Amino acid sequence: MINRRTFFKSLAGAMSLAAAPLRASGRLNIGVGTFSYHNLSIDEMIVQLSALRIKEIEMSRGEFMLFSKPDAGIFRATREKLDRALIRCVSYYTATVKDEEDVERALRFAKLLGAGNVTGDATGTVLARIDQRFTQEGITFGIHNHFFKGERFPYESPEDVWNALSKLSRTVGATADVGQFASCGYDPVEALRKLAPRLRLVHLKDIQAAHAEVNVLLGRGISKIPEVMRELRRQNFAGLIAVEYEKEGPVEEDMKQQVEFARRLAG
Repeated sequence: MINRRTFFKSLAGAMSLAAAPLRASGRLNIGVGTFSYHNLSIDEMIVQLSALRIKEIEMSRGEFMLFSKPDAGIFRATREKLDRALIRCVSYYTATVKDEEDVERALRFAKLLGAGNVTGDATGTVLARIDQRFTQEGITFGIHNHFFKGERFPYESPEDVWNALSKLSRTVGATADVGQFASCGYDPVEALRKLAPRLRLVHLKDIQAAHAEVNVLLGRGISKIPEVMRELRRQNFAGLIAVEYEKEGPVEEDMKQQVEFARRLAG
């Protein structure tokens, strides 16, 4: 990892108040991770989001991720449609950021969407470079934890994420996927407690069983969703809690049920 120069350290300190989520005094902020609607067109997805009265999203559809080599045009066109629907994209999910070019593309695409946060993963010097460049641009980055069957991912446990964060400025925080923590065999409530000082976003997802990633409706799996929501209320967490559902086929009715369930727990 390269050392951050004094300039970046001082600037990161000045950013920390702006970068950290404002503390809420009321209900938790329920939104949607748009991968949930990956089988729909953008227009069809916006219809569903509007019907659910969703005002904030994380853009996490595959055609926007860096590995898909998206063109800037898709970001501009989608931003226009979201603006017309009065839906704000607060975060952009990139998947893995592999090199300097990816860092710059992630920043550019986030700006085109109007997002103040990017979610993804990176390691080593690339993660250090993210810290530098995102600090310069005034955009935060959330490290995303994940489960991959038969493969060791760099960020599986809350300790994996925290160990990386401890070496970086507050520009970089955590996007905690409670379902992925459960898939990896970790207690999602304890994970949220561990990561609370640097928590940027939460992916609200329920999983059928550990060491797999079969999604189920919120409250029906092992992700301890009611306890997760109580912990977030205890923290006065004001960032986006994005309902995320990884399932093939129609999901419209399932998402309606899940958003309603999350809102009932939101305070």
